Amino acid sequence: MWIVVGIVGGVLLLVVVGVLLILNLVGGATRKASDLADDFTRLVIAGETDKAYDDFMDPALKEQLTKDDFASGVESLKLDPSCTTAYDDLKVSTENETNIADVAGLIKCEGKDIELVYRFAGKDELKMVSIRLKPKD
Repeated sequence: MWIVVGIVGGVLLLVVVGVLLILNLVGGATRKASDLADDFTRLVIAGETDKAYDDFMDPALKEQLTKDDFASGVESLKLDPSCTTAYDDLKVSTENETNIADVAGLIKCEGKDIELVYRFAGKDELKMVSIRLKPKD
């Protein structure tokens, strides 16, 4: 009987450790993606578009979107320090050994909301590979 109890206890312990490990890995990746989105959005709201562009954009995205076009697009949104961020959706996944984080939500400003959709991707360091910021209808 003690052998059976020991085996069952060992299996349960392995299951609990496995679940905790998975939750920690997923939670850590989700937290990292949320922190990236927060840091980027804070820079955008503060008008620090050059730093946001240089520090967060993937080189492939930089080829499609110039620094000047990015800055003028952000400027046209007329963001101010009263703006806050609220994320509706944050998904983290892995495809072909590349980590991907999709972030969607709103930048809420006095009298207007701006929809945001970001995608970060990378193996070791996540960089922004797509972005959409547009006034909500």
